[in-house]
Amino acid sequence: MFKMSLKKYLLFVFLAFSALGFSQEIELSPLSKISLLTVGAADDLSSKFGHTAIRIQDSAIHMDIVFGYGGFDFEDPLFYYKFTTGKLDYSMTGHRFNGFLESYKIQNRWVREQELNFSVAQRNQLFQFLKNNHRKENRYYKYDFLFDNCATKVPEVFNDIFDSSLKYDSSHLKEASTFRQLIHEYLDENSWSAFGIDLALGSVIDREASSWEHQFLPFYVKEQFENTRINGEPLVIKEELILDVKPISEKKHFILSPLFWLIILLVLTIAITYRDYKNNKRSRWLDFTLSLSTGIAGLIICFLWFATNHSSTKINFNILWAAAPNLIAAFYLLKKKLPKWISKYLWIVLGGIVLTGILWLFKIQVFSPLILFILLALAIRYVFLLKKEYIKKKLNT
Repeated sequence: MFKMSLKKYLLFVFLAFSALGFSQEIELSPLSKISLLTVGAADDLSSKFGHTAIRIQDSAIHMDIVFGYGGFDFEDPLFYYKFTTGKLDYSMTGHRFNGFLESYKIQNRWVREQELNFSVAQRNQLFQFLKNNHRKENRYYKYDFLFDNCATKVPEVFNDIFDSSLKYDSSHLKEASTFRQLIHEYLDENSWSAFGIDLALGSVIDREASSWEHQFLPFYVKEQFENTRINGEPLVIKEELILDVKPISEKKHFILSPLFWLIILLVLTIAITYRDYKNNKRSRWLDFTLSLSTGIAGLIICFLWFATNHSSTKINFNILWAAAPNLIAAFYLLKKKLPKWISKYLWIVLGGIVLTGILWLFKIQVFSPLILFILLALAIRYVFLLKKEYIKKKLNT
């Protein structure tokens, strides 16, 4: 009878933890363990960089839970507005370990576990901190891609609690890297995701990241923990792969890549411009399309720079070649007779392309190599239009 009651009690405690209804009185026993969980990447952009979480298990009270950061409410009616403007509240999450692992098994993502070298007192200190942090009034925070994400939160928590006991060694970082270089370690250069990231993120990510700042990526959190000591002892006791991935052979189609379509764009621009030059004509639809598309891109860049709270989209010099005023110029370029001011404007946007190259050369901002095809296409067309306008003026005089 007593055994049944104990089982019911333990089940109640377990369900209470599963529902995240934590009791302040519950403490971890000497049988408890605390681990860092690192999750591998997936193909979709939101999962490209992996995930970091903290596992707390205690067989004495049948508890096995995972705390993480980076949760959000997709059902929020203003979700897309808040997400786009950088005003979306992210939150700390808690899950049963089995459910956590099963979700990544379905996604075919590996999970590595590093058991951490904490005393019982330190485990309870961390546990109480996480419980308090998970309270409804404390769990929400404003997400930042570089400085306040699911990965940065974890070392921040450990540093806040155990700062005086921890000693970090950054010797595993063999060379200095910028934020952009670190991001590109996990991206295929010839992919729409890499192209979009380089277009949207500004020169602020081209500064060198400190050893601590490398931990905005989960894999660097894992590496740093391997090279950290607590009270003179290694922080990581042991590491194991607790979920492996099934090999999947994916065939990438070049025809679907940005490189293919940008080559097509450049070849078409060269061919049409050559034909226009030979026939003394102007393909207005091409000028309209190039100007409109770069104008829309420039408008998006302006929005991300000036109208959002995203820190990584500031000071974006892609705006020099993707000029927002092109959105207006496009409709004038659609006309048969061009306005007088168009020549001056073309010189300005042509200068923007040259300035883009200079900033790139001095690494003030590193651009996607793929934009070379766009820059060449634009430069060819701008020079053609300037020459045509110059000839027209000569004939009129």
